[in-house]
Amino acid sequence: MTEIPPLIDTSDPASMRALSHPTRHRLLAALGDGQATISQLTNRLAINKGNVAHHLGVLVDAGLVRKGPTRTVRGGTEQYYLRAHSRLDVTGDEPARAMLDNLTAQILADASARLNHRVLRLTARQAIALADHLDSVVHHLAPAPEREERYGVLVGVYRHRDVLPPPTEP
Repeated sequence: MTEIPPLIDTSDPASMRALSHPTRHRLLAALGDGQATISQLTNRLAINKGNVAHHLGVLVDAGLVRKGPTRTVRGGTEQYYLRAHSRLDVTGDEPARAMLDNLTAQILADASARLNHRVLRLTARQAIALADHLDSVVHHLAPAPEREERYGVLVGVYRHRDVLPPPTEP
């Protein structure tokens, strides 16, 4: 069985800034495990090229996306981009909010989305073991052929609080 790649720490200021915008999470999701050009990402996400280029630049500067190979198209050169890491440890309020805003939009747009939320009493050791097990299940799923639909999988284990402060306005 292959080892799960490590979670990459994103608590540095450049990563936190890069991950504080929902469009950048959309770009990371659109890249997935593959690579794409600005034109391809523009078509996938229905965002103009200028915005895609800007947000990719921020992700590249933060080390979350890297430049891949190039190809010549009609006398020009297109640059491919790919994720620098397959797993990110998203920390900080703004990066987490941006990621969850993006995921919420994805989930609400899918009438067949399945959510399962449970609150359990666990020891700290059990919570860590559960998170590791769920991560392993997702990591070791064999990918389906390219013609199949893409699905998002959100896996998380968190300490539940009965009383939380009211949410802050964005």
